[in-house]
Amino acid sequence: MSRLAFVFPGQGSQVPGMGSELLEQHPELARPYFDTANEVLDIPLSRLCFEGSAEELRDTSVTQPAVYVVSLVAAAVLREKGVRPSVVAGHSLGEYTALVCAGALDWVDGLKLVRRRGLLMAEVNRRTPGRMAAVVGLPAGRIRGLCEEVSDARQRVVEVANYNSAQQTVVSGDADGVAEVSRRALEEGASHAKELSVGAPFHCSLMADVAAEFGEHLAATAFSTPHVPVVANVTASYVHSGQEARALLAEQLAAPVRWHETLTMFGHEEVSAFVEAGPGRVLSNLSRSVHPAIPAMPAGTGRQIDRAVEKLGGILV
Repeated sequence: MSRLAFVFPGQGSQVPGMGSELLEQHPELARPYFDTANEVLDIPLSRLCFEGSAEELRDTSVTQPAVYVVSLVAAAVLREKGVRPSVVAGHSLGEYTALVCAGALDWVDGLKLVRRRGLLMAEVNRRTPGRMAAVVGLPAGRIRGLCEEVSDARQRVVEVANYNSAQQTVVSGDADGVAEVSRRALEEGASHAKELSVGAPFHCSLMADVAAEFGEHLAATAFSTPHVPVVANVTASYVHSGQEARALLAEQLAAPVRWHETLTMFGHEEVSAFVEAGPGRVLSNLSRSVHPAIPAMPAGTGRQIDRAVEKLGGILV
């Protein structure tokens, strides 16, 4: 039996103009999302998506709701075309989109949460400027060791934030600590260490200060048991209840994203294809690096969705 995985991108996948083609081609589906987001957030989110500069979109308090809404629109277009997932997962911010897609979270409630999440994370970065960097070409265990060495020797905060694949690990922390780990990784043979286009040091202990406050917002939000299987970042395993989903989102703020384990599990469960519902190609590329034989396709624009639907017609039979 064919099994289709929807994967939803997180911060760093934003691109100027995102969502504009979806609105142009599917106004009846897209406009309600953008109009509601503009009203609920009291910011011109649609203008920022369609016309905003890369720098404007880099503001984490804007990026998070922007990527979230565009991903929801992409998923809605896919559903209209008859493409529905057997299982879902989202990378960091994308976990909120996955929970909406799985029926565990109302999309407007999720919108409010991701806006608050972005504002809190941006505040952390104002107090303690931080960075994130993707290191490619060294095993994750060695990157973790470098983080521990730099943290101990220099009294810096630098930790593994994302286990993305066997050869790609993202580190997060204060600017000096991330720079030092990146430098040492290159000296040890990493092919590159690239700073990410994000507005705060996510998924490290610097975020612990806002976890309690964000937990209050999560506690006030209704969650339901997913009706589509959804995999959590913190555990790389299935979420079984709304209460568990809420608790894991609170923990996710300062915990690493176990994406490589998530993709590995999907392979063991014989997923037939990955569809990246949202802007960018980050998750499609990661999926191919872990499972070269399983088709992985971006689906964040109208053209990409049409190509994905056509290709899936020959896979999901």
